[in-house]
Amino acid sequence: MSSERLAALLDEYADLEKRLADPAIHADQGTARRVGRRYAELVPLHKAAGELEQARADLVAARELAAEDASFAAEADTLAAALPALEERLAELLIPRDPHDAKDVIVEIKAGEGGEESALFAGDLLRMYTRYAERRGWLTEVIDAQDSDLGGVKDVSLAIKTKGVPDGGNGVWSRLKWEGGVHRVQRVPVTESQGRIHTSAAGVLVLPEAEDVDVTIDPNELRIDVFRSSGPGGQSVNTTDSAVRITHVPTGIVVSCQNEKSQLQNREQAMRILRARLLAAAQEQADAAASDARKAQVRTVDRSERIRTYNFPQNRITDHRIGYTAYNLDLALAGELDGVLDALAEADRAARLAGGTELSRR
Repeated sequence: MSSERLAALLDEYADLEKRLADPAIHADQGTARRVGRRYAELVPLHKAAGELEQARADLVAARELAAEDASFAAEADTLAAALPALEERLAELLIPRDPHDAKDVIVEIKAGEGGEESALFAGDLLRMYTRYAERRGWLTEVIDAQDSDLGGVKDVSLAIKTKGVPDGGNGVWSRLKWEGGVHRVQRVPVTESQGRIHTSAAGVLVLPEAEDVDVTIDPNELRIDVFRSSGPGGQSVNTTDSAVRITHVPTGIVVSCQNEKSQLQNREQAMRILRARLLAAAQEQADAAASDARKAQVRTVDRSERIRTYNFPQNRITDHRIGYTAYNLDLALAGELDGVLDALAEADRAARLAGGTELSRR
């Protein structure tokens, strides 16, 4: 393990501990939250380093005592046998982690091929993530949604956030970052009169929610248009131009929001999504420059480019990236996602330990 990296991280831990002990930092809740998140990320490392240091000191003492009293030899052997596991744990914690792991996320779900059936499936995915968030004690907020005629969703943006500082720096992103991609469903649609199984798909995009310090946006580079909100079937649901469309001219990224009754509120929500997309775009560029480009997320909502299949007749959920299959689809859709997410996290841990790079999220 790198002693220099360990020393630097332990120094950072000590510095953050001092900053958090200063009451003045809590005058700025944004800064306090960022410092608290980083501190929480380093707590497991500090604990593991302390346990290893103590175990090594105890081993030295036990061996010295064993030289004078043979009854201490067994204790020395026990301590020596425990060291490799402690060293492996510390080495794992020293591997650079995803810098966004402590962040909250914005999940965008878009219906793809399959018409109304795809929109209904997108609605199922929205409920699945909402229920999973409830099980974890996270907060959810629908930022914007376009409903379909049969009760599904054509396009929805869902914010998911932790309450307070996430334990160990493991925020929502650390659990949901692999969900981005094409999700395929196989079932008999409600619109099918002859009982035939159809295949359709919905796209999921998971973005770490950006804070003001993460992304700088020049107001002069934004084109903001307002328009009248509309609901399913095109009927007017608003008599004022409260919906907002924001175009980031340099990148061509376009975000619209019409859920709120106020133009100002819709603008604020659209800016949240825009910041998250710009942060993700900047991360992709940085990864590409390092020849480790993010391969995750949705290129096109094409049934053939799928990361996961939900097969209703077999009650089966399959993640194609790691070969995970379970026959508990009903439970997964009810929010019990830890089985597949734990398998993805373990595959990522193994990949990082083997080569220092994370599991591809596609």
